[in-house]
Amino acid sequence: VQLQASGGGLVQPGGSLRLSCAASGSIRSINAMSWYRQAPGKQRELVAIIISGGSTNYADFVERRFTISRDNAGNTVYLQMDSLKPEDTAVYYCNAFVRTSGTSTYGSYWGQGTLVTVSS
Repeated sequence: VQLQASGGGLVQPGGSLRLSCAASGSIRSINAMSWYRQAPGKQRELVAIIISGGSTNYADFVERRFTISRDNAGNTVYLQMDSLKPEDTAVYYCNAFVRTSGTSTYGSYWGQGTLVTVSS
């Protein structure tokens, strides 16, 4: 299973970015998909999560600025980030709980990370 994240870049404060993360491989089903971030010198933290039924949850610091969603096939997760602040600068990682073909349990898989820099 591979997770390919994209969409990071440099944006001015108040701007927007949309991150994407596509899962591929021998996937039987995906339960939860989520976005984490890690700023320099800080621990990785959860940003948002979406489960297979469509329920979502966000970290308090999101303050309704971000929206997590999945495509109809359920293998791609998006993070729409609006009203970005300099403190949102971090490497953003996607994560998915995947049940692969021939198995009965879910495993956790990570994407490679995409850098988001918010600066004027």
